[in-house]
Amino acid sequence: MNAVDITLYGIVDPNRSKGRSLAELAKTSAENGATLIQYRDKQNDIRTMIENAKSIKQSLEGTNVPFIVNDRVDIALASGADGVHLGQEDMIAADARRLLGQEAIIGLSIKTNEQAEAAPIEILDYAFVGGVFDTQSKDNKSSIGIHGWTEIANLLKNRSFDLPVGAIAGIDEGNIASLFEAGCDGVAMISALYMADDVAVATKELANLIEEVRT
Repeated sequence: MNAVDITLYGIVDPNRSKGRSLAELAKTSAENGATLIQYRDKQNDIRTMIENAKSIKQSLEGTNVPFIVNDRVDIALASGADGVHLGQEDMIAADARRLLGQEAIIGLSIKTNEQAEAAPIEILDYAFVGGVFDTQSKDNKSSIGIHGWTEIANLLKNRSFDLPVGAIAGIDEGNIASLFEAGCDGVAMISALYMADDVAVATKELANLIEEVRT
Protein backbone atom coordinates (compact mmCIF):
# COMPACT_ATOMS: atom_id res chain seq x y z
CA MET A 1 0.00 0.00 0.00
CA ASN A 2 1.32 3.42 -0.99
CA ALA A 3 1.03 6.14 1.64
CA VAL A 4 -1.38 8.83 0.46
CA ASP A 5 -2.93 11.78 2.27
CA ILE A 6 -6.61 12.04 1.31
CA THR A 7 -7.45 14.72 3.91
CA LEU A 8 -8.62 17.36 1.43
CA TYR A 9 -9.10 15.80 -2.00
CA GLY A 10 -9.83 18.37 -4.68
CA ILE A 11 -11.60 17.18 -7.84
CA VAL A 12 -11.28 19.53 -10.80
CA ASP A 13 -14.04 19.12 -13.38
CA PRO A 14 -14.69 21.30 -16.45
CA ASN A 15 -18.40 21.22 -15.63
CA ARG A 16 -17.79 22.72 -12.19
CA SER A 17 -15.07 25.27 -12.84
CA LYS A 18 -16.90 28.46 -13.92
CA GLY A 19 -14.98 28.23 -17.18
CA ARG A 20 -11.62 28.76 -15.48
CA SER A 21 -8.36 26.94 -16.20
CA LEU A 22 -8.35 23.52 -14.56
CA ALA A 23 -4.58 23.66 -14.19
CA GLU A 24 -4.76 26.98 -12.38
CA LEU A 25 -7.57 25.77 -10.13
CA ALA A 26 -5.59 22.65 -9.27
CA LYS A 27 -2.42 24.62 -8.54
CA THR A 28 -4.25 27.17 -6.40
CA SER A 29 -5.91 24.56 -4.22
CA ALA A 30 -2.70 22.52 -3.93
CA GLU A 31 -0.84 25.60 -2.72
CA ASN A 32 -3.50 26.39 -0.13
CA GLY A 33 -4.16 23.09 1.62
CA ALA A 34 -5.43 20.44 -0.78
CA THR A 35 -3.54 17.17 -0.25
CA LEU A 36 -4.56 15.31 -3.41
CA ILE A 37 -5.89 16.47 -6.79
CA GLN A 38 -8.07 14.52 -9.20
CA TYR A 39 -9.02 15.34 -12.79
CA ARG A 40 -12.60 14.29 -13.57
CA ASP A 41 -13.98 14.85 -17.07
CA LYS A 42 -17.18 13.42 -18.52
CA GLN A 43 -17.46 15.72 -21.53
CA ASN A 44 -14.22 15.97 -23.53
CA ASP A 45 -12.59 13.73 -26.12
CA ILE A 46 -9.49 11.70 -25.38
CA ARG A 47 -6.98 14.14 -26.87
CA THR A 48 -8.41 17.05 -24.92
CA MET A 49 -8.42 15.00 -21.75
CA ILE A 50 -4.76 14.06 -22.21
CA GLU A 51 -3.84 17.70 -22.83
CA ASN A 52 -5.78 18.79 -19.74
CA ALA A 53 -4.25 16.06 -17.61
CA LYS A 54 -0.71 16.93 -18.71
CA SER A 55 -1.37 20.60 -17.99
CA ILE A 56 -2.69 19.85 -14.51
CA LYS A 57 0.21 17.51 -13.78
CA GLN A 58 2.68 20.20 -14.83
CA SER A 59 0.93 22.85 -12.73
CA LEU A 60 1.39 20.70 -9.62
CA GLU A 61 5.15 20.35 -9.99
CA GLY A 62 6.85 21.52 -6.83
CA THR A 63 3.74 21.26 -4.65
CA ASN A 64 4.29 17.62 -3.55
CA VAL A 65 0.56 17.06 -4.13
CA PRO A 66 -0.13 13.86 -6.13
CA PHE A 67 -2.24 13.98 -9.28
CA ILE A 68 -4.96 11.39 -9.93
CA VAL A 69 -7.10 10.78 -13.02
CA ASN A 70 -10.71 9.72 -12.57
CA ASP A 71 -11.83 6.48 -14.25
CA ARG A 72 -9.40 6.46 -17.17
CA VAL A 73 -6.25 4.39 -16.84
CA ASP A 74 -5.28 5.30 -20.42
CA ILE A 75 -5.38 9.02 -19.64
CA ALA A 76 -3.38 8.44 -16.47
CA LEU A 77 -0.71 6.57 -18.43
CA ALA A 78 -0.54 9.11 -21.26
CA SER A 79 -0.29 12.09 -18.93
CA GLY A 80 2.17 10.65 -16.43
CA ALA A 81 -0.34 10.97 -13.58
CA ASP A 82 0.49 9.58 -10.16
CA GLY A 83 -2.48 7.27 -10.17
CA VAL A 84 -6.10 6.62 -10.97
CA HIS A 85 -9.42 6.64 -9.14
CA LEU A 86 -11.73 3.84 -10.22
CA GLY A 87 -15.49 3.46 -10.10
CA GLN A 88 -17.30 0.16 -9.81
CA GLU A 89 -17.83 -0.02 -13.58
CA ASP A 90 -14.31 0.97 -14.60
CA MET A 91 -11.27 -1.22 -15.19
CA ILE A 92 -10.78 -3.59 -12.26
CA ALA A 93 -8.12 -2.58 -9.76
CA ALA A 94 -5.90 -5.60 -10.47
CA ASP A 95 -5.60 -4.69 -14.15
CA ALA A 96 -5.00 -1.03 -13.32
CA ARG A 97 -2.22 -2.03 -10.92
CA ARG A 98 -0.62 -4.26 -13.54
CA LEU A 99 -0.63 -1.44 -16.11
CA LEU A 100 0.33 1.44 -13.83
CA GLY A 101 2.81 -0.36 -11.59
CA GLN A 102 3.28 -0.79 -7.87
CA GLU A 103 4.18 2.85 -7.22
CA ALA A 104 0.93 4.19 -8.67
CA ILE A 105 -1.84 5.39 -6.37
CA ILE A 106 -5.06 3.48 -6.91
CA GLY A 107 -8.33 4.48 -5.26
CA LEU A 108 -11.82 3.02 -5.49
CA SER A 109 -15.35 4.32 -5.05
CA ILE A 110 -17.52 2.25 -2.70
CA LYS A 111 -21.29 2.70 -2.51
CA THR A 112 -22.67 -0.38 -0.76
CA ASN A 113 -21.87 -2.92 1.95
CA GLU A 114 -21.47 -5.58 -0.72
CA GLN A 115 -18.90 -3.51 -2.59
CA ALA A 116 -16.99 -2.90 0.64
CA GLU A 117 -16.87 -6.61 1.35
CA ALA A 118 -15.71 -7.41 -2.18
CA ALA A 119 -13.19 -4.58 -2.59
CA PRO A 120 -9.63 -5.75 -3.45
CA ILE A 121 -8.10 -4.24 -0.32
CA GLU A 122 -4.64 -5.63 -1.04
CA ILE A 123 -4.45 -3.63 -4.29
CA LEU A 124 -5.92 -0.31 -3.11
CA ASP A 125 -4.23 2.71 -1.56
CA TYR A 126 -7.46 4.40 -0.46
CA ALA A 127 -11.24 4.21 -0.83
CA PHE A 128 -14.01 6.80 -0.91
CA VAL A 129 -17.51 6.00 0.29
CA GLY A 130 -20.56 7.86 -0.97
CA GLY A 131 -22.49 9.66 -2.03
CA VAL A 132 -22.96 10.84 1.49
CA PHE A 133 -25.11 13.89 0.82
CA ASP A 134 -27.10 15.22 -2.12
CA THR A 135 -24.95 16.92 -4.74
CA GLN A 136 -25.25 18.69 -8.08
CA SER A 137 -21.87 17.39 -9.23
CA LYS A 138 -23.06 13.85 -9.83
CA ASP A 139 -26.33 12.03 -10.29
CA ASN A 140 -26.63 10.07 -7.05
CA LYS A 141 -29.70 7.87 -6.88
CA SER A 142 -29.80 8.22 -3.11
CA SER A 143 -27.55 9.68 -0.44
CA ILE A 144 -26.44 7.40 2.38
CA GLY A 145 -25.89 10.02 5.09
CA ILE A 146 -23.32 9.86 7.85
CA HIS A 147 -24.82 6.70 9.35
CA GLY A 148 -24.58 4.91 6.00
CA TRP A 149 -21.04 6.17 5.49
CA THR A 150 -19.99 4.90 8.92
CA GLU A 151 -21.45 1.46 8.33
CA ILE A 152 -19.67 0.98 4.99
CA ALA A 153 -16.42 2.57 6.20
CA ASN A 154 -16.32 0.23 9.20
CA LEU A 155 -16.58 -2.78 6.89
CA LEU A 156 -13.54 -1.53 5.01
CA LYS A 157 -11.64 -0.67 8.18
CA ASN A 158 -12.35 -4.09 9.64
CA ARG A 159 -10.68 -5.62 6.58
CA SER A 160 -7.71 -3.26 6.63
CA PHE A 161 -7.10 -0.89 9.52
CA ASP A 162 -4.47 1.00 7.50
CA LEU A 163 -6.66 1.76 4.47
CA PRO A 164 -7.58 5.47 4.33
CA VAL A 165 -11.33 5.82 3.86
CA GLY A 166 -12.87 9.10 2.75
CA ALA A 167 -16.28 10.57 2.07
CA ILE A 168 -17.64 12.11 -1.12
CA ALA A 169 -20.68 14.01 -2.41
CA GLY A 170 -22.35 17.16 -1.15
CA ILE A 171 -19.65 17.96 1.41
CA ASP A 172 -19.15 21.56 2.51
CA GLU A 173 -18.21 23.64 5.54
CA GLY A 174 -21.57 22.86 7.14
CA ASN A 175 -21.17 19.08 7.35
CA ILE A 176 -17.44 18.45 7.12
CA ALA A 177 -16.91 18.41 10.90
CA SER A 178 -19.46 15.66 11.47
CA LEU A 179 -17.71 13.41 8.98
CA PHE A 180 -14.30 13.73 10.62
CA GLU A 181 -15.91 13.21 14.02
CA ALA A 182 -17.34 9.97 12.59
CA GLY A 183 -13.83 8.78 11.73
CA CYS A 184 -13.44 9.97 8.17
CA ASP A 185 -9.85 10.11 6.88
CA GLY A 186 -10.58 12.65 4.18
CA VAL A 187 -13.18 14.41 2.07
CA ALA A 188 -13.43 14.74 -1.71
CA MET A 189 -14.79 18.08 -2.87
CA ILE A 190 -15.73 19.63 -6.20
CA SER A 191 -18.20 22.48 -5.86
CA ALA A 192 -17.15 23.66 -2.38
CA LEU A 193 -13.69 24.32 -3.79
CA TYR A 194 -13.97 25.00 -7.48
CA MET A 195 -17.30 26.81 -7.72
CA ALA A 196 -16.04 29.29 -5.13
CA ASP A 197 -15.20 32.75 -6.41
CA ASP A 198 -11.88 32.64 -4.56
CA VAL A 199 -10.49 29.10 -4.64
CA ALA A 200 -7.47 29.97 -2.51
CA VAL A 201 -9.63 31.32 0.31
CA ALA A 202 -12.10 28.44 0.08
CA THR A 203 -9.31 25.87 0.25
CA LYS A 204 -7.59 27.54 3.19
CA GLU A 205 -10.84 27.82 5.14
CA LEU A 206 -11.73 24.17 4.61
CA ALA A 207 -8.20 22.99 5.42
CA ASN A 208 -8.23 25.05 8.62
CA LEU A 209 -11.66 23.70 9.56
CA ILE A 210 -10.45 20.13 9.15
CA GLU A 211 -7.39 20.85 11.28
CA GLU A 212 -9.57 22.36 14.01
CA VAL A 213 -11.84 19.31 14.07
CA ARG A 214 -8.91 16.93 14.21
CA THR A 215 -7.23 18.76 17.08
